[in-house]
Amino acid sequence: MNDTNPLFGRNRLKLGLFGVNVSNGCAVTTVPERFGATWPEALAIAQMADGFGFEALVPVARWKGFGGETNMNGTNFDTYTWAAGIAQATKRIGVLTTSHVPTVHPIMAAKQSTTVDHISNGRFALNIVCGWFAPELEMFGRDIMEHDTRYDYAAEWIEIMKLLWSREDEFDYEGKFIRVKKGFAMPKPIQKPFPPLMNAGSSGKGRDFAAKYADIAFLHIDASDLDKAKAHIDSYRKLAREEYGREIHIWSNCHVTQRDTQKEAEDYLQHYVVTKGDDVAAENILAIQGVQMQRLLSEEREYRKFNVKAGWGGMPLVGTADHIVEKLIKLSSIGLDGILLSWVDYLDGMRRWHRDVTPRLEQAGLRLPLTD
Repeated sequence: MNDTNPLFGRNRLKLGLFGVNVSNGCAVTTVPERFGATWPEALAIAQMADGFGFEALVPVARWKGFGGETNMNGTNFDTYTWAAGIAQATKRIGVLTTSHVPTVHPIMAAKQSTTVDHISNGRFALNIVCGWFAPELEMFGRDIMEHDTRYDYAAEWIEIMKLLWSREDEFDYEGKFIRVKKGFAMPKPIQKPFPPLMNAGSSGKGRDFAAKYADIAFLHIDASDLDKAKAHIDSYRKLAREEYGREIHIWSNCHVTQRDTQKEAEDYLQHYVVTKGDDVAAENILAIQGVQMQRLLSEEREYRKFNVKAGWGGMPLVGTADHIVEKLIKLSSIGLDGILLSWVDYLDGMRRWHRDVTPRLEQAGLRLPLTD
């Protein structure tokens, strides 16, 4: 792997932040301390994460909000220029761009990615999204593609990018979806042969795509059944290794509510999710994802809404520092290489984490002491 990129560094469990470019981040709530998606906020969070030794900053590719009182994610920074600004303002953290492939031509994406790789001195990675949010694609005059077709399109997109990143001469590309005549790009990325790719494929077609093309697979893990989660992770690695001769890293995401007592943490979770949650936005998110809420039993509907409001369906890390570290040890033991974290209030949450969780992770052998 690229030795300039902290995504592949020495820590057994890598850590990153999720959603620090969109309003509310990952929490569908109306509480006043939620993330507002201003540049000063985003910069302060990124620089704190950099100083605390986190490995990754992963933005959300978003063009339109989800409505409700908050218009969840409705204020959003473009992820390429966001990454360029964050890369210039940080020293060692990995900086990602999240890109909807139907909205950006691969020549433009390759050039912008290379630019951020140079700005960051080889700390860049690209998170590829094949396109699922129909109202956003309609803004671009694009119809949402049939599920498997999205991945076929994305495969051509990546193949063209890799040619642009590596070929020293001009090339023609004639695909089913994309044509390039005398394609060429200079400079080449700092990272060789290419900057790393992340993808969150979960269907059969999606898993095959990620196993073939991605260096990091982003999975949604059910923390209530760790044996099942481990089998899922193991099967992903086996697919990449046996079908494509590749080793792949596995990441997931968690929302964090850390307090000095378990009760304090659970009370705050209930406050921002149930008392102050944006139910309309949560229901809109689930509807766009294709969840037939009216067909679910009442208990299942509330469970789905709660998980979305708490942190975009991520696994919960709720409680004391000891409780959180205990869960992280278990998540590492099932094969996770990294976890993207989100808080309602990122700055407050990271300070608590650095003070109480980080030393315990070092004691557990999951992370090394931070050095200059």
